[in-house]
Amino acid sequence: MKDLDLDDIAANPGTAESFEEVVARVASRRRFLKSGLGAGALGFLGLGAGLNGVAQAADAAGKGAQSQSAPSIGFSPVAAGTDDAIVLPPGYAHQVINRWGDPLFTHSAPFKGDASEGGDAQAQQIGYNHDGMHFFPIDAHGGQSGSNSQEGLLVTNHEYITPHFFFPQGVVPANDKWNADWVRKSQHAQGASVVHVRLNGDKGWEPVLDSPFNRSINGNTPMAMVGPAAGHALLKTGADTSGRLALGTFGNCGNGYTLWNTYLTCEENFTDYFGVGGQDEKSVQYHDQAQQAHLQRYKGSSKAADGDYRWDTHDARFDWTREPNESNRFGWIVEIDPFDPHSTPKKLTALGRFKHENAAMTLADDKRVVVYMGDDQRSEYIYKFVSDGRFDPTQPARNRLLLDSGVLYVAQFSAEGGVGDGAGSGRWIPLVLDTPTTDGRKLGDLFADMGELLIKTRQAADAVGATPMDRPEWVAVHPVTRQAYVTLTNNSDRGKDKARWPGGPTHPGVDAANPRAENPYGQIVRWSEKGGDPAQDTFEWDIFLLAGNPHIHPDSDPLSGSDNITKDNAFNSPDGLAFDAQGRLWIQTDGNYTNKGKYEGHGNNQMLVADPVSKQVQRFLVGPKGCEVTGITWTPDQRYVFINIQHPGEGLDVVPSQQEPTAVSTWPDGAKASRPRPATVVIWRKDGGIVGA
Repeated sequence: MKDLDLDDIAANPGTAESFEEVVARVASRRRFLKSGLGAGALGFLGLGAGLNGVAQAADAAGKGAQSQSAPSIGFSPVAAGTDDAIVLPPGYAHQVINRWGDPLFTHSAPFKGDASEGGDAQAQQIGYNHDGMHFFPIDAHGGQSGSNSQEGLLVTNHEYITPHFFFPQGVVPANDKWNADWVRKSQHAQGASVVHVRLNGDKGWEPVLDSPFNRSINGNTPMAMVGPAAGHALLKTGADTSGRLALGTFGNCGNGYTLWNTYLTCEENFTDYFGVGGQDEKSVQYHDQAQQAHLQRYKGSSKAADGDYRWDTHDARFDWTREPNESNRFGWIVEIDPFDPHSTPKKLTALGRFKHENAAMTLADDKRVVVYMGDDQRSEYIYKFVSDGRFDPTQPARNRLLLDSGVLYVAQFSAEGGVGDGAGSGRWIPLVLDTPTTDGRKLGDLFADMGELLIKTRQAADAVGATPMDRPEWVAVHPVTRQAYVTLTNNSDRGKDKARWPGGPTHPGVDAANPRAENPYGQIVRWSEKGGDPAQDTFEWDIFLLAGNPHIHPDSDPLSGSDNITKDNAFNSPDGLAFDAQGRLWIQTDGNYTNKGKYEGHGNNQMLVADPVSKQVQRFLVGPKGCEVTGITWTPDQRYVFINIQHPGEGLDVVPSQQEPTAVSTWPDGAKASRPRPATVVIWRKDGGIVGA
């Protein structure tokens, strides 16, 4: 998720109790925040009954889990820093691969330092602003689990472009400076890349450029719409009267992967790309009030027609006045088969349409597939999908249909009903036509069919009273206990949404025990489903950590962090999140890197490792200036971890009169480079051991 706050605008007009208000009621009853989220929280989800119940459920499901042991964290933590470099613990090394513009094929055009390549060249190169990512062992071909740790397919999301580095002029192009080739180039730089990589002795990891698997899946790649909304009238356009064949994917943020070795790429800020064809928005008429409300519910602004890019001025399908349904074909999760370069990616409408961050898959006790998802915008929701069918490793073809049908749920958190200090409860509300709304109707009274409901997922969640959250980002599921963790990255504008709470408090959710009038730091919340079964409709939750630095600002903000956050591991805006096979929780950040004021001591964005049992947190990596640290995946033997560095150098003040403004970063190519380049970083222990252990 780009951290420019361009999309951190509340689009949710609902008045449901926010998560911060729920937290405040829990805090006032149990005062767990001021007590530091300590033993009570561990009793709930660490070493007590809640955890044992999950472990027993996992055992009953055939996972063989007896209890959760604390994973070892065996590295010396690194200090916060502001260098323009990758900083790792002693005993670790890294390599940079798959930079923006690197070749995908033997015949790819070479990257030019002035970024003067056109759209056709970009389609044969690595895309821009790497985000979610997964390593598929080469022997996983055919649906097997795979164990090869020296060769595989690395599938990487490319989320958006940073115009002042991406275009040859080196400055942010004014709206009237866009041209058709710039549009085409930026379309080809987003989506996902499939790169065959191989460990080649002392040379390290290298792309296999003559591999048949290499592929650019971008803003012009044909995609099949599948699931309940496929063929719906709201998905039909002039170019596709069937409503079943979309063109392209973009805004690809976090990711997921399936038990049958396909890749899930998540479309997030799709609204940035649609506009009114260069017209004055004030003079443009919506087709009707329903269309206006629908556009605004996803844009987050009264200027629903205003695109942040100018694709609409050179590609008619991004002008909603000409193609009003085109935007409905984005905001989905896309399933890609990396082992079949001729396959058509699928947009999975059963999983709902919103600003998807990532997709975390697990199995229910009865082998139904469960996928957790966050909607990354301020005051949006957390969702869960449960498949109709059941996973069977002997039926690979049938497994490929599991995400085509099922039930989508939205989370409602409560301060009541939790077991142990600092715990609350919650329920999953099914988004189906028979579900009651908060005003006594049913969703079927608001939506004509399930296709319309899923296209308007946010509106359906509004109607049933889901809990607004502080920008839900990545969800990760523990490999043994199946507890789910979510990063709520921040909500810097709380207190400014007075329209959402007419007559209510200036700062909703704030009381003596929860005094954050704003939430600039973010937190990680975790929950355990009833009986440890992810398919259940109730859960218990607690806060795993509050980010910030309580040792620097304890008087002005006593909740600037929890007791497992110290001056030595302070950070803000947790974003990327993943568990390794031993149960270490890896936390990546995308926040404020000024290292000043309330962010003092945080330094550049970073990656940390946490023990979910003891709640110990240690900083593992610091990234270069102006970057986000994101995307994480391992080789099966865990000797290599891959991460992404997105938007290095972003945040500079662009001076229009300068042809090449000075960047705050020249990573990874150093002083010789004219601009920074997003890239993938491979990390390993010099002694060949497991990373992080």
